[in-house]
Amino acid sequence: MTAKTRESDKKGSSSLTNLDHMASKITAKKNDDFDYEIIEGESKTALAAAGTSPWIDSATLELRHRIGRGPFGDVWLATHHQSTKDYEVAIKMLHPINKDQMRVVVDKFKDLVSKSQGMENVCLLRGVSIISGRICLVMKFYEGCVGDKMARLKGGKLSLSDVLRYGIDLVTGILELHAKGFLILNLKPSNFLLLDNDKAILGDVGVPYLLHSIPLPSSDMIMRLGTPNYMAPEQWQPEVGGPMSFETDSWGFGCSIVEMLTDVQPWSGKSIDEIYNLVVMKREKLTIPNAIPPPLEKLLQGCFMYDIRSRPSMTDILHVLKRLQNSEEEEFWSFWRGIDSREIRKSSANLGYTEWFLSKDHLQVGDTVRSRKPANSCKHENMDVPEGKVVGLERDTTDSDGFALVKVHGVHDPLRVHVSVLERVTKDLASGDWVRLKYVGVADKRCSPVGIVHSINREGIVAVGFIGLPTLWRGTSSQLQMAKGYSVGQFVKIKAFVVTPRFKWIRKDRGVWATGRISHVLPNGCLEVEFPGALPFGQEHGSCLADPADVEVVDFSTCEGVVEKYQHLEDFHWAVRPLLIAVGVLTAMTLGGLLVGKKVGRSKDIKQRVGSSRLCNCQIPNGQDRAGPDRKVSRKSKAKAKSKSKSKWFF
Repeated sequence: MTAKTRESDKKGSSSLTNLDHMASKITAKKNDDFDYEIIEGESKTALAAAGTSPWIDSATLELRHRIGRGPFGDVWLATHHQSTKDYEVAIKMLHPINKDQMRVVVDKFKDLVSKSQGMENVCLLRGVSIISGRICLVMKFYEGCVGDKMARLKGGKLSLSDVLRYGIDLVTGILELHAKGFLILNLKPSNFLLLDNDKAILGDVGVPYLLHSIPLPSSDMIMRLGTPNYMAPEQWQPEVGGPMSFETDSWGFGCSIVEMLTDVQPWSGKSIDEIYNLVVMKREKLTIPNAIPPPLEKLLQGCFMYDIRSRPSMTDILHVLKRLQNSEEEEFWSFWRGIDSREIRKSSANLGYTEWFLSKDHLQVGDTVRSRKPANSCKHENMDVPEGKVVGLERDTTDSDGFALVKVHGVHDPLRVHVSVLERVTKDLASGDWVRLKYVGVADKRCSPVGIVHSINREGIVAVGFIGLPTLWRGTSSQLQMAKGYSVGQFVKIKAFVVTPRFKWIRKDRGVWATGRISHVLPNGCLEVEFPGALPFGQEHGSCLADPADVEVVDFSTCEGVVEKYQHLEDFHWAVRPLLIAVGVLTAMTLGGLLVGKKVGRSKDIKQRVGSSRLCNCQIPNGQDRAGPDRKVSRKSKAKAKSKSKSKWFF
């Protein structure tokens, strides 16, 4: 914790005032089983080897004044009294935790303190304590941070050389914590501490990650798995839009690099709701500064990919930063400028994968492989290699570019295939496959049984993203079975036997479930579905989320009968029905006009014929009647004849 962030908050809450007033009077019963001392100057490795407990008796801690405040608690400057010497420490005091969760949180923090000992690029954690019912993380006090240094500089920007140097220091620390299974989730310049030799170390050790599964009394704490300006999309609702993984920290690291280069905080001036709308709903990305090396620009672009699988790993980031720092600039930059013409781009561009995605798994001789299916697709478009075994590699084992020699059953000579279009298959599973849990226990019912494989190692250990789990599920391939996959563009509807789907779903007339089209597939298998068949101005217009276990695919081949096929046609666009109605009305009017015209024409013809008949029946040629020249016809007879003539033609 830094001296720059010290504050004298005279208007603090009553609870904080009481804490400050009671700081020098805090006493607690001493428990020798939980006490230990840290001797200043002793190496971290020696401390870790000592096997001492990370618990600190609160009676040995004296609070002095508060120096900071964050979403998870307050930071105090304090004195740690030990038998040999007193030491200045910083104490991160969490907001109140539910009493029934106190032991769980304390155990998590003690585990963190124990595992972090010996890390050279992470702040020194001294231990865990409880003061006035609030859990405290005790750490060494540090005088400065990267944020402080930026504030002192004219213009606030760091030089590229400093950014690269600090970046390498920080990524090394992040990898140290990742190796122990911890995510940081709160990377930002104010949490990058500086030592006396200007070396950067991590000042936040993953408090948001440790609290993410703990029921918290404050709704604000529940929603804040980090600092909003630096949070990745999946951090906002990890059970729905997740999972969170090591690449989640790549987003926060990218935000920090951009801020160090520009002195502009990500999404500066935006409210929390506005940031959520930009990052999660609209999927907007930060503007990357100009005039930076092309490899750094490509790296930052990768850090802000929406799908965590497409982001660079911390190992990739470290590799790029070190090469930028150590290589001759022109030589390295020209290498990256020319990468667009390299074979990896030609081979994988049509599949929709980034080079960061492809770099996460390196093929080895003996691996079983098959042709890689396109991104966001559940079907293979080209199966040049239905399944084969790698018998040779024409590249270095750590290079993501090159060719593999694949032996395919039934083909005499090995096929020479670019590695970017191949995927490794282990235990009949590959990254991107849709799977289903064979057995869902009581504790797992909060998650969907259907998910997407993120990785599988050669021993069969699988990492899968499931709706309902904030992080990746890890287990063995024997616990999974293949499931039907979904892809963008497919139409889906709620299955007939599903009464209450996991997410709200639109209904049509008479309460029938509507059919929607998949617009996005999230890394945990969650489907984003839009409804083009719904009226754009109706109450039911919008999009929904869907659990893949709750829906089924709808297409013309699955629709039985003309009525269902027509109903599915209406699902393509809301204008289909009014358009068909308009066409029907126009057709009816056209046909009706033709029929009326014909009838009118026929009526005129009939009238003409009637007129001719009248002339024939009524006129007397040469002044004589038809009966003969000597016959006289009465008026009554003429009228009767005229009446018969009309009856003949009109009835």
